[in-house]
Amino acid sequence: MGERGPRRETPPPRHGDLEEILVPQLPAAYDLARWLTRNHDQAEDLVQAACLRAVRFFAGYRGGSARAWLLRIVRNAFYDSLAARREERELSLEEETAGAREPRDPSDPEIELLRRADGETLRRALDQLPAPFREMIVLREIEGLSYRELAEVCDLPLGTVMSRLARARRAMQELVLRTSGARR
Repeated sequence: MGERGPRRETPPPRHGDLEEILVPQLPAAYDLARWLTRNHDQAEDLVQAACLRAVRFFAGYRGGSARAWLLRIVRNAFYDSLAARREERELSLEEETAGAREPRDPSDPEIELLRRADGETLRRALDQLPAPFREMIVLREIEGLSYRELAEVCDLPLGTVMSRLARARRAMQELVLRTSGARR
């Protein structure tokens, strides 16, 4: 009568599964970290911090896309580190002030432009994008995440992902055109 048996939940992964789940995703995690931090050493540190978080919260992983799960952790770790650095700078500034007082569609023209532009121009343009746009381009165009996976990784509604990606592509296109126009 329409009743189903007890709902089966996916059992949490066993601890031995961690390596199988995490290791294949490390190149994608590093790629995202590298693009976000713009620095090799900081990217490695960020991936290490993300892996530590993944180990700590592995019991909360319920299956699904391991790539999206780890990339979300990398992204969150990056933004957490930005917030921490911002707080440090603000505290430092307050101390100085106080001290002073005291003594993807293949026919899409945007995608075609990106394909034709040389790698260095793309790297420079991507590097100039604000972090939220840069992460959208990296996750979608380089890592190949679906819109749904992007929404999961970035913790955004699907519509926001699509509009932010469109704005990121437009900004990237403008930067590429400006850069390639300046070289001629």
